[in-house]
Amino acid sequence: MALNTNKNYKLYYSIKEVAEMIGVNESLLRYWEKEFPQLKPKTGANRVRQYTDKDIEEIKVIYNLVKVRGFKIAAAKKMMHANRTGVDKSADVLETLISVKKQLTALKNQLNQIV
Repeated sequence: MALNTNKNYKLYYSIKEVAEMIGVNESLLRYWEKEFPQLKPKTGANRVRQYTDKDIEEIKVIYNLVKVRGFKIAAAKKMMHANRTGVDKSADVLETLISVKKQLTALKNQLNQIV
């Protein structure tokens, strides 16, 4: 059995944790659950939502379409249904660009401190 080098050992996340990760309100996540049938978090006995990593990736794609690219809900649904691989790739590219921007900002700050 191979050693798991993934530092993320958590299988499920609460709605509050996911909302903080994505930067949206919990109510918006609940709304998206109603609008996007592919977004179905597991619910426990007391109806507490439990999101998996797959659910979080789905939310990031929805966030990219609706909040970043400005699609209406209906257009986002259509886009996800018609061109799922293209939507996934654009979400991945966006995440990478945001990460690079953060790294460049940190590097700029370090350079400004030297000068």
